Amino acid sequence: MKFTAAIAAAVLSGSAEAFWRMECRGRSGLARIDPLVNPGVASAHAHTIFGSSGFTATSGTDELLAGDCTSCAVTQDKSAYWTPPMYFKNAATGQYKLVEQVGGMLSYYFLNYAPGETKITAFPHGMEMIAGDTNQRNFTAGESAPTTQKGLAQKAVGFNCLNYGLAAEGSLYRHFMPDKAYLDANCKDGIRAELMFPSCWNGKDVTSKNKMDHVAYPSTVMDGSCPPDFPIRLPGLFYETIWNTAEFNGVDGEFVFSNGDPTGYGYHGDFIMGWEETFLQSAVDTCTNYSGRIEDCPLFTIQTEAKSQTCEIKKPTGLLATVLSAEDLVGPIAGLPGGVKLTPGPGYVVKGAAPVSDASTVVVPTLSHSAGSTIAPSATAAPGGIFKENNAAAAVAKVASVTSVEAPATTEKPTLSLAANQKISKTSYLTQGGSVVEVIVIEEVTTVTDELKTKTVTAESRKRAHRHGRRHN
Repeated sequence: MKFTAAIAAAVLSGSAEAFWRMECRGRSGLARIDPLVNPGVASAHAHTIFGSSGFTATSGTDELLAGDCTSCAVTQDKSAYWTPPMYFKNAATGQYKLVEQVGGMLSYYFLNYAPGETKITAFPHGMEMIAGDTNQRNFTAGESAPTTQKGLAQKAVGFNCLNYGLAAEGSLYRHFMPDKAYLDANCKDGIRAELMFPSCWNGKDVTSKNKMDHVAYPSTVMDGSCPPDFPIRLPGLFYETIWNTAEFNGVDGEFVFSNGDPTGYGYHGDFIMGWEETFLQSAVDTCTNYSGRIEDCPLFTIQTEAKSQTCEIKKPTGLLATVLSAEDLVGPIAGLPGGVKLTPGPGYVVKGAAPVSDASTVVVPTLSHSAGSTIAPSATAAPGGIFKENNAAAAVAKVASVTSVEAPATTEKPTLSLAANQKISKTSYLTQGGSVVEVIVIEEVTTVTDELKTKTVTAESRKRAHRHGRRHN
């Protein structure tokens, strides 16, 4: 008989930690609704919404849990995940059109322990939080590793230029939205918006006035040490959304998020906990595979993609319905939903300030493609802007003073020797603790003669496969 054994080899140093990838293939809503920022009324800008059908302008955890369905793959997850959608402004017509969202969204749950710890605490009942700042229009985190929460938050936003013909860029590698010319020339498969949430909690409050002050980022954004006042480690939420910018390749215009931000610095996301707390704690304690596959967690009940795509939020009622029912959020439309104006910065957006009418005047940095696997662990900035705590100088673009930034220096990766009966089957990349890991799966073929019969069986031992260079639709 003939069989294939798969061997995973970590070529670069680094430690893989458990995670799972929550697939939310169906969009449950597209509306100007935001129960965290504008409870009970129409929100300032449009949102693309995923998760529980119980999502409303006033919903919390209880209302989400009471929802009839979820647009995510795991039926026990009735959380709400939402971000601003992307629009394309046509230069010839001045009209806006919603950019296609490819494959819904992914929400990663990283189980990254704090140094010396072995405990991850599930989100408590009622937990709600916001990552990112809708009014940010420049990058002020500086070139060295940030020491403030504001700096870490700016590093937690990323835009990954997708070209499936090249090696993948690292997560959070670029902290700004590339301009139209760069997207047309380099990102033939679109752009992936990325957002990391804080994973350190004060252990007391499930919310705060600004939905941020009760949580904090660890020292290296995705992992590292928590601040002393935020000692409880939570699952690390990481949002990924792919936008089909390639649909507008060759068309004169610009991309802008629904909050009026063409820079990407103001990208943000919201989260309301929608799990049964005891169940989520069991999942955190039990589902510690490196594969990232929800199928590898025995606790999860997984619904079909077709089923998840049928789940929708209920239509608003009363005065809110009157305000929102006539809105066209898809386009082409004359302006952004809610009358939002373009605010390209570089100054911080102040409510009531006069908007800039021509966003094309903003200076956009450039950052060339850099494959995630080519940066050595000793580099000051790993792909994704995930840095070591002793980092002295990371290559970061500043819109206020820099118009072009080179990618971090690269070194050749180690050579892997293969036996005659071995071949590389596939590779994947992951970033942990400032180190980049390239995982190579090697197929080793062994032939055994059986005079009675011949049978082919394939078995593959999977390591963590956080495949940022592949489609997730």
